[in-house]
Amino acid sequence: MSSLNEELINQSSALHPRPDFLFTYGTAGFREKADLLDSVVFRVGMLAVLRSKHKNGQAIGVMVTASHNPVQDNGIKLVDPFGEMLEQSWEGFATELARAQDNEVAVVLSNIVEVNKINLLVVGKVVVARDTRPSSLPLVNSVKEGVKVLDGQCDDFGLLTTPQLHYIVCCINTNGSYGEPTEEGYYKKFSTAFLNLRKMICKEAEPTTVMVDGANGVGAPKILEMMKHLDGTLQIQLYNDKTDDVFALNKDCGADYVKTHQNAPKGMNLIVGNRYLSFDGDADRIVYYYVNADKKFCLLDGDKIATLIAAFIKDKLNIAGIELTNGLGVVQTAYANGSSTDYLTKKLNVPVGIAKTGVKHLHHKAQEFDIGIYFEANGHGTVIFSAEASEKIRNPSNGLSDKQKEAVNKLNAFMELTNQTVGDAISDMLLVESILHEKQWSCIEWDNEYQDLPNKLGKVLVKDRCILNVNHDETRLIEPKELQQKIDEIVKCWPNCRSFVRPSGTEDVVRVYVEARTMNITERVCGLVCQAVYDICEGVGERAVLPPLLH
Repeated sequence: MSSLNEELINQSSALHPRPDFLFTYGTAGFREKADLLDSVVFRVGMLAVLRSKHKNGQAIGVMVTASHNPVQDNGIKLVDPFGEMLEQSWEGFATELARAQDNEVAVVLSNIVEVNKINLLVVGKVVVARDTRPSSLPLVNSVKEGVKVLDGQCDDFGLLTTPQLHYIVCCINTNGSYGEPTEEGYYKKFSTAFLNLRKMICKEAEPTTVMVDGANGVGAPKILEMMKHLDGTLQIQLYNDKTDDVFALNKDCGADYVKTHQNAPKGMNLIVGNRYLSFDGDADRIVYYYVNADKKFCLLDGDKIATLIAAFIKDKLNIAGIELTNGLGVVQTAYANGSSTDYLTKKLNVPVGIAKTGVKHLHHKAQEFDIGIYFEANGHGTVIFSAEASEKIRNPSNGLSDKQKEAVNKLNAFMELTNQTVGDAISDMLLVESILHEKQWSCIEWDNEYQDLPNKLGKVLVKDRCILNVNHDETRLIEPKELQQKIDEIVKCWPNCRSFVRPSGTEDVVRVYVEARTMNITERVCGLVCQAVYDICEGVGERAVLPPLLH
C-alpha cells in the first residue's frame, strides 16, 4: 500500500459512526461508557497500524479494558514497542482522530502520515487483547476491522491482564530476549525467577498462603494459572473470581475499592494472622492489608510496597558493593503518604522524585535513576533497571566474597522477577512475597517500619472536570483560584494537615486527597474540601455530608 485508500477509509468509518461526544486520550487512553466507544476503537485500530509503520514494523499493542471502572465502562489504550505507554506526542493524534467527523477520518490519517513521514509500504503489526467485560469482545472486533482497512496484521491474544499484553509486546519486539511472547511464556519467566529467588533465600521453607481478591476480573483466572507454575511454594486462596457475572466486576471489591474505602472487599472476612491482597479489574494494581489483634483494618498500599522494595534493593546493592552512576531512587505522586517520603529520604537515604499522576509520568521520571522504583499510592507500579544496572548485576566484577555473590544473585533473580514494562499485580505480588519470605515478616512487621498519617480519598461528581487546572506536580490548583484559597483556609486550621484536589483523567469527577494527624480530623477536612469543590465547581448529585468533629 503506497497511499491511503481514502474512499475505503471513509466508507468504513461510516459503518462506525462517531457519537456526539468529545473524546480525549488521557492517562489511561480512551475510557468512557462502552456504548460510546465503537468509532473510537475502530479508529485506534487504524492508528495502531500507522504507529507500527512509523516504528519500522515493530508490533504495537492495543488493550481493551477499563481497569478498575464499573462494568458499563470500557476503554482502549495503545502500547509502544517495548511495553511502554504510547509516546505522548501521539496522544494528540489519537484525540484528533477520535474527534474527527466520519467523513474527515481519511484526511486526519493522511495528515498523520505526512507529519511523521510514515513509509506506508512497511507492514503494520498490531497485537490486541481484552479484559472480561461483555463489551470487550465486540470492541476488539471493531479494532480488528480498523487494522484490516489499512492492510495491517493483527494477532488477537484474547483474554489477558493488561501487564501480560505489555509483556508480550516487549517480547515480540526484542526477538524473545525479554521472554517468550506468549501467555505461557509470561508464567514461565516470572515463576522461574520466583522459584530461583526463593531457593536462594531458604530451600526448605514452608509454603506461604495468601488470600487474593481477584476483583471478579481477568486477574482471577490468570493468578490461578500462575499458581500452577509455583511448585506449591505459594498457596493462593482466591476470592471474588466471578468472571461470568457481568455485574460483579470491581463491584465492592478490588484494589481501588479497598484503597478508597479502606476496608475489606465484599466476600472476605478478615482473620487475624492472615495476609490479604487485592488486584484491580485488569490486574495492574495491587494493595495488601490485614487486621491486627484489635480487629482494626490496616492497609499496605503502593507507598508501603515501594518502601519495602527500596529497602531490599538498597541492602543488596550495599552488600554487593555495586555503585551506579545515577543510583537508586523512588518516584511518587502527590498522593504518596508524607510518612513514606520521610522514611525513604531520612531512614533509607534513598532520593525521591515527584511526578504527575499517571503511570506514564512516573515511568519517565524513574528512568532518571539506574534503578527506578515507582508506585502510585493506589498500588500501580514496578521497578525499572537501566542498561548500566542490568550489566553490573548480570556480570559482576571478579573477586567477590560469597556474601557479595549471594547478594548479586538475589538482585539478578529479583530483576528477572520484575515486569519492567508496566505495573503488574502478579509480578508485584511475587516480589513482595519474596522479600517478606527473606525477612520472615508478617504484614504487621512490614507495617511497623513506619506509621502512615491517616488519609482519605474522596470524589465529587461535577458537570465539567476540565475547569480545574493544576500545577506541574498536581499539589495545587491554578484555577479556580477561589477553590485553592478555600482549601488553604481549611487545612491551616489543623497541624500536619495536607489536602489537594485534581480532576480525574477518566470521568467527570474531582478527586480529593486529605491526610492529617488523626482520622477524625482527616474525615472532617475531607468533608469540608468536598463541599467546597461541590459549591465552586457545580457539583452533581448530593452535597458532601460533613462528619462531626470529635475530640
